[in-house]
Amino acid sequence: MFPAPHGAVCARLLPLVVEANCQALRERQPDNPAIARYAEIARILTGSHAATIEDGIEWLKQLCADLHIPALSDYGVANADIAILVQKSTAASSMKANPIQLNAAELADILEKAL
Repeated sequence: MFPAPHGAVCARLLPLVVEANCQALRERQPDNPAIARYAEIARILTGSHAATIEDGIEWLKQLCADLHIPALSDYGVANADIAILVQKSTAASSMKANPIQLNAAELADILEKAL
């Protein structure tokens, strides 16, 4: 839909998706083992044994800033596109690998933050 490099879009979305996943997991599936995996990833990324999931998310956000990963709006994505992007993303095969099903409001929030 947009002239955007796939990797740049994935990079821009990654910290926001991790953040949304962790919030959804904590609220709806607090015993899901993915929470422990996200904590482990945070420790690996930051190099700190005391790192929290939030530290890992902040590390990812800072990496995007350091690498000058553009906002989705830089590729022409606008608020008006969010509804169709949410609809298309829910049908995407990559969503099957997500540790929790995110609802339309959560997906829209991710995209709004990525603009």
